[in-house]
Parts: sequence; C-alpha cells; structure tokens
Amino acid sequence: MVVSTLRNRNVTIGGRRTSMKLEPGMWDALDEICHRESSAIHEICTRIAKEHKGYNLTAATRAFILAYFRAAATEDGHAAAGHGPRPGARPSLDAPKAPARVALRPADSGSRRLAGR
Repeated sequence: MVVSTLRNRNVTIGGRRTSMKLEPGMWDALDEICHRESSAIHEICTRIAKEHKGYNLTAATRAFILAYFRAAATEDGHAAAGHGPRPGARPSLDAPKAPARVALRPADSGSRRLAGR
C-alpha cells in the first residue's frame, strides 16, 4: 500500500473555505512566498484562483510557485538577491527582467502558459 505524502490544508478563497492537497515542500514554498510578499496565504490563493482560468486550483498553485521562484532564478533575480551572475553571463542579454509578480494567463494559441504581469 502506497502512503500519500500530500498534506491537506484549508484555505479561504474569496471568503469561501476550501481545501488543497500539496506536497510538504510546496506548502513550505507557498508559506515563503506569503512571507516575502507580506500577504496571507488566503490572499495569495485568492489571487491564484482568480487568475488560474482552466487549471484546477492545486495545479494552478504548483504552477504559480514554480513561476514565482523561476522569476527569481533569472540572472537579474540572482543579482537582486545578492548571488551575482554566473560566470560569463550578460544579465541584460541572457535573461529577461524578473517580474515583481507572477500571474497565470492564457496564451493566444488556446493553451495555457505562465507569464509575468
């Protein structure tokens, strides 16, 4: 028998209570985003729910977490965090500027993609 490593937590989205199951590392990452953005988890989840259009909330939350930390992983994001560029990198040419916020938006082709706003 396989035991699930997913953890269930309640969140309030737009005034309505719901639950989500995520891996413990995803919950930790979401908590860190909340801390960095000075926002409650309910505010971040409400924002994700408003913008996810077509994704289920759990998948949209995972995509949001990935996009948030990928934005910080650009050369400019590393420089802003004090990590410095990788050897030989040209921040203005190799990577786009890291967006301050990350949003889920539909692509023009009908598929879904992550985009900064």
